[in-house]
Amino acid sequence: MTDKPFDTSAPSTTTTGAPAVSDRNSLTVGPDGPILLHDVHFLEQMAHFNREKTIERQPHAKGSGAFGVFETTEDVSRYTKAALFQRGAKTEMLARFSTVAGEQGSPDTWRDVRGFSLKFYTTEGNYDLVGNNTPVFFVRDPMKFPHFIRSQKRLPDRGLRDNNMQWDFWTNNPESAHQVTYLMGPRGLPRTWRQMNGYGSHTYMWVNAQGERFWVKYHFHTRQGMAFFSNAEAATMAGSDADFHRRDLFEAIERGDCPSWELSVQIMPYADAKNYRINPFDLTKVWPHKDYPLIKVGTMTLNRNPVNFFAEIEQAAFSPGNTVPGIGLSPDKMLLGRAFAYNDAHRNRIGANFHQLPVNQPKVPVNTYMIDGPMTYHHTGAAPVYVPNSGDRPWADETGKVDNGWEADGAMVRSAYTLHAEDDDFSQAGTMVREVFSDADRTALVDTVSGSLLGGVREPVLSRAFDYWKKIDADVGARIEEKVRKGQAPKPAEGQGQG
Repeated sequence: MTDKPFDTSAPSTTTTGAPAVSDRNSLTVGPDGPILLHDVHFLEQMAHFNREKTIERQPHAKGSGAFGVFETTEDVSRYTKAALFQRGAKTEMLARFSTVAGEQGSPDTWRDVRGFSLKFYTTEGNYDLVGNNTPVFFVRDPMKFPHFIRSQKRLPDRGLRDNNMQWDFWTNNPESAHQVTYLMGPRGLPRTWRQMNGYGSHTYMWVNAQGERFWVKYHFHTRQGMAFFSNAEAATMAGSDADFHRRDLFEAIERGDCPSWELSVQIMPYADAKNYRINPFDLTKVWPHKDYPLIKVGTMTLNRNPVNFFAEIEQAAFSPGNTVPGIGLSPDKMLLGRAFAYNDAHRNRIGANFHQLPVNQPKVPVNTYMIDGPMTYHHTGAAPVYVPNSGDRPWADETGKVDNGWEADGAMVRSAYTLHAEDDDFSQAGTMVREVFSDADRTALVDTVSGSLLGGVREPVLSRAFDYWKKIDADVGARIEEKVRKGQAPKPAEGQGQG
C-alpha cells in the first residue's frame, strides 16, 4: 500500500495499475465492427464516469420537459414493423430538453448543444430516442466520450470552466470540427426549445414485416419556426433569467400554445452502407439529402406539463438501448457505447430499480427476470426467478439469426473506422460554413470563435485552433486569427462559446 499521489508523468494504466491498451479506441471486431463486451477498459471507464460526480446527470444536468403524443400520419410500413410507426398510431410520449455541459443551476441559454430525448410508451414496450438539436456529435468512439465531457466541465484546481481546456480537446480531435462549427454558428443559441430542431443523430436500423433491413436517421423539424439568440441576447438572458428555456416551455403549454415537431426520416437501403462515399455510421457526419431525401412520418405534440418536476422529469431515465420490434441499433460505435452507458448511469443516479418509477414504466405488462435490488416495488411473488424452470413461468429462447443485426468479421482491433472514399474531418464543416451560413452568420461565427479563443486560450492550443479553422474554411480561419492577434474579438460572457 502507498499513499503517494498519481504519477501523472507515467504511462497510462488501468485502476489496478496494469498498462492501459488505449484511451482513444474501443475494442471492436475489425475497424467497423461492434464493440466487444470483454473490452474491460472501456466498460470500466464508462462505469466509473457514470459515478464520477454527486448525483445529478453527468452530462445533461440542466433541463426540463413535457408529455405529449406522437401520431404517425404517413405509411412507412415498407420500412419498419414497429407499432408506433404504423399509420394512424397515436403514442403517448415524454420529451426532455437539456444543455450538455452546465450543472443544474447553470443558465439554460448558454451556448451549448441541447439534448433532445424522447420516450415513447408504445404497445410493444418503451422506445427511447435519445438525441440532440444537432445531427452530429464531437467524437466517433465512446472511449473518448468521458474525456470530451471532462474537457467541457471544470478545472481540477480552480473549479472553473476553461476555454483552453476545451479548445485543447477539440483541436487534438479534428473529428470534432463539424459539431464545433454547428455549435459556434447560430444554432448553438436556440431562442427557445420550442424553436429548435431535434435529431436522433445516430444511424439506427429499421426492419419491416418481411425481415428487410434499412438504415435510418431521424429528423424532428420544429413547426414553430427556428429562431436563435445573438451572443449579446443570450448573455443578457443568462443574467436575467437562468431558467428562461424551462420557463418558456412550461408557460407555452400552460396557455395552450402546444409546440409540435414534424418527424421525417432518411432511409438508406441496407446494402448501400458498405460502399457509400462516407461512413454512414460515423456520428460526426450527415447524409446529404440529395442522396437520401427526407420521408415524412408523423407529428409530435407536447400538450401536458409535469405536475411534479422531480418525479416526472428529474427521475425520467432515457437510453438509446431501449428499442422495440422493428427498430435496432447499428455499427455506430458511439451508439453501442451509449446503449450500455445510459442505463448504467441511471442505476447509479436513481437506483437499480429506476425502471419501476411511474415515469419510466411501460404501458404494457412486464415479466422480467431482473429481480430484487434497492427500492424494489414491483416483484414476481413466489414465481421462479431462474431460467429454465418447471414452474410454468415463460422465458425467451430465440436462437439463430436476429432480424435487427448485421454482419461483422475481422480480427479484434483497436482502430479508427475504415475510411470511405470521401471521409475526412473538415469537408462537411466547411460546407456548412460556405453553403448553409449567411454572410451575417459567418461574421457572427468569427466573433464567437475569436471571443472564445481570447478567453484564456494559450499556446500551443491557440495556433492549433487557427489551423483547425483554416482547414474548415480558409477565409473564416484567417479572419479569426486576425481578430485574435489584434485582440479585437468581443469576449463572450461565461458559458458563451463553451460546448
